[in-house]
Amino acid sequence: MDGNDEPILGHTKLDILKQARPAFFNPAMLPWTPWVMEGTNFKLLNFDKKTGGFTILLKVDPDLDTPVHSHLGAVEGIVLEGEFGYDDDRGGVGSYFYEEAATRHQPDSPTGTIMFAVVHGPIVGHDEDGGVAGVVDARLMYELAAANGAADHLAHLADFPS
Repeated sequence: MDGNDEPILGHTKLDILKQARPAFFNPAMLPWTPWVMEGTNFKLLNFDKKTGGFTILLKVDPDLDTPVHSHLGAVEGIVLEGEFGYDDDRGGVGSYFYEEAATRHQPDSPTGTIMFAVVHGPIVGHDEDGGVAGVVDARLMYELAAANGAADHLAHLADFPS
């Protein structure tokens, strides 16, 4: 500690470290990108290459017949418009939801919905026999958004390994 550093509760004063990219951006400037199911669109806000997770705004058309899928990581979010749920477990505008890792379900939304969601790991889509039909992870989400011109704000993170 030199003469300019004053202890704060017995600790040396820390320098402020600014992150490399801005903390804020307006997702309204992003176009909606078609997602893996017809009738769904997303805006990719962020992703995590280490976990395969991603943060999105998700828009689901009314009465969409969603396939059964599993979550390899937990999912949490807030319903911004409409409602969705699973049988008698439902949430509307302002509802927070949390889906545990390893959850396998088939949500529905009679009215359609827009939600903010943090997906903490890949999503596995299942075919009618219970097999794996596809995996949605950070790389796929980035590729879809980039192909739609909706990922420039994340290009500095996109050095996925081959």
